[in-house]
Amino acid sequence: IVKYICQVCGYVYDEEKEGPFSELKDDFKCPLCGAPKSEFKKEEKPINGDFSIDEEEELTQLNFGQLAAVCSNLARGCEKQYKEKEASLFRELSDYFTKRTSYKEDATVEKVSSLLQDDILNYSHLSKVCDYKKDRGAQRVCVWGEKVTRMLSSLVTRYLQEGEEMLKDESIWLCTICGFIYIGKNPPELCPVCKVPSYKFEKVEGGR
Repeated sequence: IVKYICQVCGYVYDEEKEGPFSELKDDFKCPLCGAPKSEFKKEEKPINGDFSIDEEEELTQLNFGQLAAVCSNLARGCEKQYKEKEASLFRELSDYFTKRTSYKEDATVEKVSSLLQDDILNYSHLSKVCDYKKDRGAQRVCVWGEKVTRMLSSLVTRYLQEGEEMLKDESIWLCTICGFIYIGKNPPELCPVCKVPSYKFEKVEGGR
């Protein structure tokens, strides 16, 4: 039995029940999160074996924009654990770093697409490191992070192909817990990534 897994939300396409995956049209989208056909990967059996890492890998200094994103994500994590005091402090840090983030003159949709693809490739190594260190918390962050990054990449790719037409008569919804973005008239009943209910989604208005 061959199955294909959506790399964004984890939806399983079962060929035995739904027919050959290869015969699906190119415009096929995940029934749960709307990710394109290209985001599906054939299910693979886990491979046993040793994994080694360089314990002295060079650390990377984050810029203000990256620090703002990290603090914003930490704030969301605290909110999910009902730690409002800590969440508030992380939001303050995020706002502080955001105000000091410089405007990128060369920012384009194409460049964003390229950077997202780089991030997706980096998650593979990062996930292995977390597994090697037996850090379940960091592993969960990697799983969520990769899913959301893949979702963003698929949306940017779709925008490059369709332009503003992709938003015609549709709304943009943001999961306030994990950052998942959904395009549709209404938010999904459950977030495909972190499984929180629809009331955790906020409608993204123009200019935000």
